[in-house]
Order: sequence, then structure tokens, then C-alpha cells
Amino acid sequence: MVQQFGPEPPPGLRKADAGFDAENAPNHEGIEMAFAEKVIQHMETYWKILKNKRGSQLRLTKIDDEIYEHLKKDFPELDPAVDIDEDVMKNKENKERWRKFLNFYDKKVEDFNFGTMLRKNPKDDVEVENRIIFVPRMQFYAFEIARNKAGLNDWIYEQEHPEEKKE
Repeated sequence: MVQQFGPEPPPGLRKADAGFDAENAPNHEGIEMAFAEKVIQHMETYWKILKNKRGSQLRLTKIDDEIYEHLKKDFPELDPAVDIDEDVMKNKENKERWRKFLNFYDKKVEDFNFGTMLRKNPKDDVEVENRIIFVPRMQFYAFEIARNKAGLNDWIYEQEHPEEKKE
């Protein structure tokens, strides 16, 4: 259970002064737990949505089409149907490409850089061990919008609703 701090944050978590060094700040267990809980809740919520609506019919943001076109322009080699190679995605060159892509949405997408979980492959269930990676929210949107537009997540809905024929 996550501790609720109320209107006043606990000692040591009050608004940081200008000299605060986030890189060397100690971790706070309560904050880490709240963060982990939010990340898991996001993945569970998305999975429930995919069980109740075909991914190809979903909109994850108000600007899905813009994100998708931007992704295709900046990452023409990206194939949403294949495994994400985390080493390639996070190598020096690609890390900079992704940073530029993500930061473009700083004022456009809420929580664009908040961490979340992403399946390495659209064929994976969220419960498959070692098949989930941790990425910024905007990267999650980029991959999942591309997967949804390609119909790669529709199997989740169809598995839950075998009686319905594919539209």
C-alpha cells in the first residue's frame, strides 16, 4: 500500500532549493513505491483497454496521427511487428535520436517523459517474464500507436472475444 502524504510532504521531500542535486539525492522508499505502483497501473489499464477494444480502433492521445507520422519520418527503419532490441534502441546514436523525438512532445503530451513499461514484441502478453522493458511514456506511445495502426494488438481483443468476427 502506498503511503499518502497529505497536503504536507514528509521531511526531506519539500520543494528543493536551487542547489538541489537530483543525481546525488538519496532515494525515498515511499516515492519509489508510488512510482512503481503508477507504472504497473498504467500497464494494467492499457491491457484492460486492449481486451475490450481492438487496438486498431484506439486513440492513445489527441495527436496519434502526428506522433505516428513523426515516428515514421525519424525512425523509418522501425518495424513495430518485430522484437525491440534494447541494446540497439539505447546505443549512443539512437539514444540521442530518441531524446530529440521525445523532447519534441514536452509541452504537447502530458507525462511525456514519465517512465512506463513496454512489451518487447506486440505478440507478448504483459505477464511474460523478461519481455517488458522500461521506457519513457512518449516512447511507449510511439511504439503502441504504430502497433495499433498496424493491427498488431488486435489479437488481445480477439482472444477475449472469440465469438466476434474480425471487422
